[in-house]
Amino acid sequence: MERALKLVAALLPIAFAFAFLVPVFDQGMQALGINAPFGLSTLTLAVIIGGGWGLVAQVTGRWI
Repeated sequence: MERALKLVAALLPIAFAFAFLVPVFDQGMQALGINAPFGLSTLTLAVIIGGGWGLVAQVTGRWI
């Protein structure tokens, strides 16, 4: 049980990025009428930005 909790706690930054940041970025871009470059959808760009930020937080242990 302790091992499972440690695993879940270790994956929280990346889970937060995909569960919260990606939808916020996507809907924010749609609400502001911002188009994604290179013919990407806003969701794809949000996954790249939010997932990248979550990955950085996962590796470094910080969000900023």
